[in-house]
Amino acid sequence: MITGPPTLQTYLDLVTNEHRDKPNFMATVAAEIQPIVDIMTTLFSMIAIFNVNALGDQLDKFAQWVGVSRNLSVPLENVYFTWGDGPGWGEGTWLGPNDSEAGLTVLPDDAFQMLVKLVIAENNWDGTVPGAYAIWRSVMGAGFGILIQDNQDMTMLVVFTNQFVSVVTKSLIVGGHFNLRPAGVRITGFFQSSVPNTPVFGWGVENSTISGWGTGCWIEPLL
Repeated sequence: MITGPPTLQTYLDLVTNEHRDKPNFMATVAAEIQPIVDIMTTLFSMIAIFNVNALGDQLDKFAQWVGVSRNLSVPLENVYFTWGDGPGWGEGTWLGPNDSEAGLTVLPDDAFQMLVKLVIAENNWDGTVPGAYAIWRSVMGAGFGILIQDNQDMTMLVVFTNQFVSVVTKSLIVGGHFNLRPAGVRITGFFQSSVPNTPVFGWGVENSTISGWGTGCWIEPLL
């Protein structure tokens, strides 16, 4: 298996013994091969820069392979940074010179990276609830708190006990841009802990996601 680009020496080692002791011959071979080696090195370096952690146009090109675009047909509203009522420091995104004041239609790199990662994970989902937990945590982090409830009526709800930093990410999830659910099942809503990074209230369970009186809290809509 090829793990990297070949070097000049890779090709010089292919020269048979009868010619290796001929300095002029070896120098000629090296002069002919070196430009090809340089091109191959450049091409191999491009593999590393087109990935899910890329930025700008490189991220766009990678996302095309995944089947995701940063351009939204329906604007995300109430996601721009503002003083007072609305997303503040560390949560809202800046209104760019080419952005519409009506809402965000072009995702910034950080939110777009998150969406691409989620879609990649979704494309590898086995359709099970444990698999859904694994997908969310593979993207959000192993310690990310999430609760998926099967309502036993072909609907489900999703609760996050950790806080999302970006309001854009929350808007993408609530807006259905990442709709991880079995076929025929409807998601009735996305919720979060009313107290940041706190388990939600529940009977008969004590863990990092659900807890009882004095510890657990009520849930509220994600947005």
